[in-house]
Amino acid sequence: MRLIFTGGGTGGHIYPALALARYTMKENPGTDILFVGADGGMEEKIVPASGFCLKTLPVKGLSRRLNLQLFKALYKAGKSRALAGRIIDEFKPDYVVGTGGYAAAPSILAALLKRKKVIIHEQNVIPGITNRFVAPYVYKVCLSFEASAKYFLKRSNLCVTGNPRASEIGRINKKTARKILDMDQSLPFLLAVGGSRGAAKLNESMIEFLLRASEDKNLQVLYVTGERYYEEITARLKDNNVFRLYGKRLLVRSYQQEMPLALSAADLVITRAGATTLAEITALGVPALIIPSPNVVHNHQFINARELSGQGAAIVIEEEKLNGKVLREEINALLQDSSRLALMQEKSKRLGYPEAVKNIYKLMQL
Repeated sequence: MRLIFTGGGTGGHIYPALALARYTMKENPGTDILFVGADGGMEEKIVPASGFCLKTLPVKGLSRRLNLQLFKALYKAGKSRALAGRIIDEFKPDYVVGTGGYAAAPSILAALLKRKKVIIHEQNVIPGITNRFVAPYVYKVCLSFEASAKYFLKRSNLCVTGNPRASEIGRINKKTARKILDMDQSLPFLLAVGGSRGAAKLNESMIEFLLRASEDKNLQVLYVTGERYYEEITARLKDNNVFRLYGKRLLVRSYQQEMPLALSAADLVITRAGATTLAEITALGVPALIIPSPNVVHNHQFINARELSGQGAAIVIEEEKLNGKVLREEINALLQDSSRLALMQEKSKRLGYPEAVKNIYKLMQL
């Protein structure tokens, strides 16, 4: 089998493709795989580092305004479609798998014009522009959430598979995970993370929360600030004697390399509502306090988060209402109610799709 994976721009589009590629190689070691992405995208670092070949196109995201940048992007889109057509002619894929983002559009359009079988995967509840546009013409549309189905006009090619990233979450028991992280086995464990780049409002609220909760000796925290905020946050925490007050009960990092390890150790996670993050959370069944980013297209993080909160797996706090006092109230209420946490954990697991990669792989065997 020969496969082209296309998508990129953000990790949320890249990691699902990598998960499916790795699973395919495990099941069928003779498979030839090629990734096609965008010049300057995150895929230029992530894909080769993962051991796969990558070709890039000069495609850029389209401006939502009528300006010179829009016309330049349209020109590059046309050029990229032609280049993608040549790549497809040379590689001769059995399937082209698109995981979203503007980087996927040229290859998917070229594949459709050449009558190749195309599978697309949508990570969010509200589909992206590329996926919505090509969905009626592709072989299969794979969804992470059942609620996405209403956004597509054609229903016959829809499949609810889950997010492939969920299948790569190793299941480490809580005791082992805490031992690796050198955290106390008996104290409630809070994980706070605002994404790899961090989140300003969440960081401000976490500093306030840590100060308010400093006298509470029955709590330990792993706080991931994001790389661009780390120096500032640690300096402020030192100035306020926070590290001295918490001691070993507080671990602050700029980035958590093994996020599934931290999630496995946690009783509760504070997080954004990116699709990959939610796939990891539900795969492990971790109760969550979700603060959706308001700075995303179609407010899709809020819609994603609402799927979990609507099922009782999470509590959503809108960023405009977030502060340290609110965080402390919500965290205390949850950590002091073990039966409620257990119910949230159970409901979260019900939303997970641990066999997502297998579900999509099967579609390529039909």
